[in-house]
Amino acid sequence: MAYSINAKDYFNTKLYTGNATARTISGIGFQPDWVWGKSRTNTENNSLFDAVRGAGYDIKSDATNAQSSNTGITAFNSDGYVLGTADSLNSNSQNFVTWNWKANGSGSANSDGTISSTVSVNTTSGFSIVSYTGNATSGATIGHGLGVAPAVVLVKRLNATSDWVMYHKGMGASKFIVLNTTAAEASSGGIFYNTAPTASLFYVGDDGATNASGGTYVAYCFAEKTGFSKFGSYTGNGNADGPFIYTGFKPAWYLWKPYNATDSWNLVDSKRDGYNPDNNRLFPNSNSAEDTQDRVDLVSNGIKIKTSDGGTNSSSRSYIYMAFGQPIVSTNGDIATAR
Repeated sequence: MAYSINAKDYFNTKLYTGNATARTISGIGFQPDWVWGKSRTNTENNSLFDAVRGAGYDIKSDATNAQSSNTGITAFNSDGYVLGTADSLNSNSQNFVTWNWKANGSGSANSDGTISSTVSVNTTSGFSIVSYTGNATSGATIGHGLGVAPAVVLVKRLNATSDWVMYHKGMGASKFIVLNTTAAEASSGGIFYNTAPTASLFYVGDDGATNASGGTYVAYCFAEKTGFSKFGSYTGNGNADGPFIYTGFKPAWYLWKPYNATDSWNLVDSKRDGYNPDNNRLFPNSNSAEDTQDRVDLVSNGIKIKTSDGGTNSSSRSYIYMAFGQPIVSTNGDIATAR
């Protein structure tokens, strides 16, 4: 059978140990245009870099800080990136993880919306990085380049302190949620204008989190792709034999949060602990080290929940999730799901 998409060409997880010395990290398999890094062993911020903003500048998913200079990553290359000496990604003897996505380099101009943007897009994997400058006009639109409506849009202001705000199709267009806190969903037409994205645009209101006059922003946009990504919601059952979430592929990266209750974001991947049952969590809203309490199994075609803990499976709560896999997808859409 001929295969047309190898998902490892678009997402990969990398593990390494810091040594406080600038060096190249390779073996990603592509130029990583978005790198999300975290210390596994020590208290350090989640540190995010991308090729549109340029190496040497990070934003922190667990903080409201504006973009700042950071030597965590000083360059991107065709198979990885160059580490600097910042403790956030290279403190001596600490264990680190980076999650890496491919877009399309530094991006190009997009004039689809009422606000012009710069877009780095990979339509095969359904991922784009968008930068823009706000105009404080409610109902403004911004081109995302995906060609299909994104299921998730995550926005962070760069030139001032501000929350990370997320549109997620599992909550609907009238809601948003904040990545850097434990807060439940909220409503505000000022964030995403209470309007779902289209195949070419996403909407913003006049709130400073997404569209202050002169505010600079980055948005990470994700469209669902068979065999590579799945974004949705589920309802907990309050039982240690929890729900099964079908993705159609073995997840390599899985993020979840209860959206109708106050609780932490949770993040696991298939490399840090090798395989089930050990899937240690990290927390996008916290600088904490890894937590060893296992909550889910990553299986060949989805996620099996194995706890009644409220952060994952309370009977009174609803949850959103994002999942990325690394199967090979054939030209006819068949997915290789073997371990």
